[in-house]
Amino acid sequence: MIQSTPKLFKLDTSAMPAAHVSGPIERCWHALNARNLRWSMMAAILVLAVAHASAVSGQQTPTPGSTQPPAVNAAGEPILKAPPFKLPDGIILESDLTYAQYGTRELKLDLYRPSSGRGPFPGIVFIHGGAWSLGTKTMLRNQAAYFAGKGYVCVSIEYRLAGEAIWPAALYDSKAAVRWMRANAKKYKIDPNKIAASGDSAGGHLSALLATTADETKMEGNGGNARFSSRVQAAVVFNPATDFFSVLARTKNLRTVTKFTTIFLGGTSDQVPEIYMEASPVAHVSATSAPFLFLHGTADNTLPYQQSLEMQSALQAVGVRAELYSAKDADHGFFNTPAFYQPSLERMEQFLDSVFGKK
Repeated sequence: MIQSTPKLFKLDTSAMPAAHVSGPIERCWHALNARNLRWSMMAAILVLAVAHASAVSGQQTPTPGSTQPPAVNAAGEPILKAPPFKLPDGIILESDLTYAQYGTRELKLDLYRPSSGRGPFPGIVFIHGGAWSLGTKTMLRNQAAYFAGKGYVCVSIEYRLAGEAIWPAALYDSKAAVRWMRANAKKYKIDPNKIAASGDSAGGHLSALLATTADETKMEGNGGNARFSSRVQAAVVFNPATDFFSVLARTKNLRTVTKFTTIFLGGTSDQVPEIYMEASPVAHVSATSAPFLFLHGTADNTLPYQQSLEMQSALQAVGVRAELYSAKDADHGFFNTPAFYQPSLERMEQFLDSVFGKK
């Protein structure tokens, strides 16, 4: 059942074996078992946040005064940097706008829009990844700025992470962001009938839910602007989780995935199977779901490629447009690497322009 008031979830501090501390996730959990728990928790969360932010942004974090070798993937190949952020000419950025409020807790978004043109412009809500437990609204700023330059009004949102509030808080926040766009459509020249959701990993999961749960009023939450719809007209999802049971059965990073899904969903799949089903976008597919574009690496070891294949098939079975961009031999987060950065943007642009009749 949906929990009307998301509850706090205490972090499981059971540690991994001391020898298994080679990656950022493993170092995080090993740190949590250190003698001084308070300080080790702070250090562990910082390690994980920096590691994930570096992976998404493509920026490396060398030790001051040292020469940092290039990061490598599991195959020992260099991971090249994504393009640095630069706001394009003709784009207005408005940062830290409040889009939802729960008591004294305000949720913020950054808005990117064309500085000229009559509009109304199609809108896109960008939702960052980070295992539902970390990340910031700036992680997809390159994509948001790119589409603002193509005649879209884009917002990149923060949402309540699992350490603050578990499922379904993040979905409530995502829906509140869509309603905020509609409530402010006139002010920002947004076409309220042409709003898409896009995100990667955890953000792809939330975007997929936006596109499949518009008719389920119990999923709305109370983030404000209740008289406006949270329906989206398209979804573009990068390496999403679409079926939590399938993820756990197929992932090659089972320990890590299990840790974060347990935190996010408030228990293991054995403890709360109904929540795992409820939080799986594939369980909500219907003929009224929005058109989808999936972009997924065929060698994704975290959220396997089959996640997109299976949901694409489910959508097509009920007559919903569902397209798939396959990044050959690419792992999780492929879209910010040079080989796929521009092609994935262009494929997304082609899809959205087609759905919204821009070209």
